[in-house]
Amino acid sequence: MKLLYLTLTFLMIGSFALQSQNIYYTREARISFYSEAPLEDIEAHNNRGSSVIDFDNCNIESSVLIRGFMFEKSLMQEHFNENYLESHKYPRATFKGTFVNCEEITIESDGTYPFTVEGELEMREITGEVIAEGEIVVENGQISGTAEFTVKVADYNIRIPALVRDNIAREIDVRIEANYQKLDR
Repeated sequence: MKLLYLTLTFLMIGSFALQSQNIYYTREARISFYSEAPLEDIEAHNNRGSSVIDFDNCNIESSVLIRGFMFEKSLMQEHFNENYLESHKYPRATFKGTFVNCEEITIESDGTYPFTVEGELEMREITGEVIAEGEIVVENGQISGTAEFTVKVADYNIRIPALVRDNIAREIDVRIEANYQKLDR
């Protein structure tokens, strides 16, 4: 499993231009989602997301294994993997995007920098456009980031059985938190 994460991370890094000097990465991004529902709220967390930011070219790429999401209730986790996301067929979700306001992020100076990222989220072999809002925090040379966006279940052909349709929200709130480290060559 670790080999898969390393391979994904280095493939993402390799897709960025070699002349870039400001590439940061993590293999421990924390991705969570939340769905408020009438009978029971649904929440899951995954602490093994991979992400690479190329600040010179204003790009970000991220990947997460679907099976890595952990739920409080094992039955929810089983249904999520087997019935809704079908992680045996579609093992990962990926995001590729561009910072809209990259020139406003100064990684050489401490500060909090709000950002907007526009990109494409691929999940279940379906690609949809996503706009995420967040912030980059630079403190003593360390870079962290948070972002939030909403995913519409129907956009990714996630079928919800009629029996439970009213118990599951049509939109899912996604939150990402990551501490990045500079890629040294």
